[in-house]
Amino acid sequence: MDIDAWVWWLIGAVGLGIPLVVTAMPEFGMLSAGAVAGAVTASLGGGMVAQVLVFAAVSVALIAVVRPIAARHRSDRPQHRTGIDALRGRQALVLERVDAGGGRIKLAGEVWSARSLDADQSFEPGQQVDVVEIDGATAVVM
Repeated sequence: MDIDAWVWWLIGAVGLGIPLVVTAMPEFGMLSAGAVAGAVTASLGGGMVAQVLVFAAVSVALIAVVRPIAARHRSDRPQHRTGIDALRGRQALVLERVDAGGGRIKLAGEVWSARSLDADQSFEPGQQVDVVEIDGATAVVM
């Protein structure tokens, strides 16, 4: 049984695709695409040297072009703050007098217990305050 060269290239492409799925390393996918290009070259009648050169050229070109683009997109993503991190730095409306002992504010549409950052500072209802941090279920404001 004589198997054509293009079949071997496709077997190689599948073999390179398996570690791509297992390890999630995109480089294996680029090498697999190079193997498919080698299979196309073999099916068009290219010699072994041409097949290997096409495989190498396509694989290196994909790695050289796609990897930097993917890395740039991965690092350019904006970091979204969630949970209590998203509440830090926001403004809130004082509902009940806030001082070092406590009080109530409206923060992000919800009523929160609050205390002032400075023990000597107090805020009256209707004032805008800035949330410095969240301490348990209490917003620390200034």
